[in-house]
Amino acid sequence: MDKTKGKNSNIELLTGDHKTAIKKLAWPMMVSMFLIMAYNLADSIWVAGLGSDALAAIGFITPLFMILVGLGNGIGAGANSMIARFIGAKNIPEANNTALHSLMLTILISVLGSLAMYFLLPSLLEIMGAGSSKSLALGYGGIVFTFMIIFIYSNVGTAILRSEGDVKRAMYVMAITAIFNIVLDPIFIYILNLGIEGAAWATVFSGFLSCLVLIYWMHIKKDTFLNLEFKNFHYENSITWGILNVAIPSTAENIIFSALGIIENYLLVLVAGTIAVATYTAGMRLIQLSMIPLMGFGTALLTVAGASFGARNYQKLQDAFRYTLKLGLMVSTAMAIIFYVFAPQISMVFAYSSSASLAPRIAVLIQIMIIFIYAVCLGMVSAMLFQGVGKGFTSLILTFIRALLLEVVFSYLFGVVMGMGEQGIYYGVVLGGFLGGIISFVWANIYLQRLKRNFQPINE
Repeated sequence: MDKTKGKNSNIELLTGDHKTAIKKLAWPMMVSMFLIMAYNLADSIWVAGLGSDALAAIGFITPLFMILVGLGNGIGAGANSMIARFIGAKNIPEANNTALHSLMLTILISVLGSLAMYFLLPSLLEIMGAGSSKSLALGYGGIVFTFMIIFIYSNVGTAILRSEGDVKRAMYVMAITAIFNIVLDPIFIYILNLGIEGAAWATVFSGFLSCLVLIYWMHIKKDTFLNLEFKNFHYENSITWGILNVAIPSTAENIIFSALGIIENYLLVLVAGTIAVATYTAGMRLIQLSMIPLMGFGTALLTVAGASFGARNYQKLQDAFRYTLKLGLMVSTAMAIIFYVFAPQISMVFAYSSSASLAPRIAVLIQIMIIFIYAVCLGMVSAMLFQGVGKGFTSLILTFIRALLLEVVFSYLFGVVMGMGEQGIYYGVVLGGFLGGIISFVWANIYLQRLKRNFQPINE
């Protein structure tokens, strides 16, 4: 059997019809994200059985954990974008070298990040107003941040697979993490009686298993399109900065979202106490399930955009952007209807435990915040376009305007100044997100028109 057949078919997918590529690349990512969201939700559901303080502790750690995930996603996005551009330009040696650079950056950043969080976590939780949840948050966060390399390597490894069109195996890796975490959560939390720290250990152990699989495929079996043998590594400043040009803004975007989470938590505590943080934590994890298709489409666009940009096929780049946005808006409408109508039933997943009183509050949050999915669609698809072509800082600026400026300003205005309480904060997030999404969409269209006007494809 020709081992190169599957590898080459993945590359042909990237460089072929954009509609076929978007759909085929997106669905495995959707399955992966659904499983990841499911295990995040499982964390919340099982931890909810420990009481609202434990659930609030997860809420305080979540924005910080997003930074951890963002480090991996940032390096992965940078590598994915650059590798796809080299593949589009048919420069495979540099694609190999880029993948190896991303793995070296993974090791360096993981070590530095773990050390930083060891010293900073207690102070950060104090600043965030964790209060009675602080000790529980320290127990959970201390474990996951110590093993930071597991989560970053897993994200970078799956990004390398996606960059060469191998989305199915990237999906399998994420499925391993999710399934094992869902299974291990109740065992570690309740059977082994480890409490909230058991949830952390379940997350770490399941992530470790996925890393072993990646190591086997990429470094032992060596059946990827890219050749990751160390002999193909030769350090280049241009590659490092090329990755970081997307990675730094992408990571900064996750820091912005983390900062947004911290600020929203602070505002919620201010107007309604830690019970509102627990509600927001649980409710937003449910809302995020509705965003899975958008994440799949966006990640597919990043790869296709990179390959199209590398080949200087700017018409295909524009067509891929518009097609992805069309699919995203269609799916967003379907998800908004489902979540709005069935909000009371969906929120009942938290009604089994000592946190059962949260269910009605979560239902209200869902019915307000589900409209936010349209804002996410406009913002995410535009951001992935810019990351795909290597313009990470443009994506960062748009995210800053949307999340840390507009959403925060309107949340404070409605929730605090106008005295609308926690629901006012939800309305502020929705309105700010909408305005920011529209700005992102307009900016992306201006960029594409300018690109087509100023440059001619090399194959024309």
